Amino acid sequence: MGFRTDRQRVNGLGSAKEGTGHFVSQRITSAALVPLTLLFIFPFVQALGGEYAAVREIYAHPLNAIVAILFIAVGLYHHQQGLQVVIEDYVHGKLTRTAALLLNILFCWALGLTGVFAVAKIAFSA
Repeated sequence: MGFRTDRQRVNGLGSAKEGTGHFVSQRITSAALVPLTLLFIFPFVQALGGEYAAVREIYAHPLNAIVAILFIAVGLYHHQQGLQVVIEDYVHGKLTRTAALLLNILFCWALGLTGVFAVAKIAFSA
């Protein structure tokens, strides 16, 4: 049993002054994903199982390429934010938490850049 005050026990566990912004940002990305998902699904289903030339033709249309790029970018940003909350809540240890948060950011950026590059390559090569 220690002689710690209430303040000492909760020191470092209080508000980081950024929770509301994170919450609002995650809600905005989830709301944006609803129409983006619907707009992404139709050309994707049309291209699914098709030959390479048919897929290139579908994503050569600027609207389809832009929607696909926006879907990938917003979806992975939303994923990164959600995983950040899980890591902050359930990963213990400052070094482990910091490493996990860094890997989360790097992984999402790598996937995002790969997806955007793939769509851009298909769109501009047609």
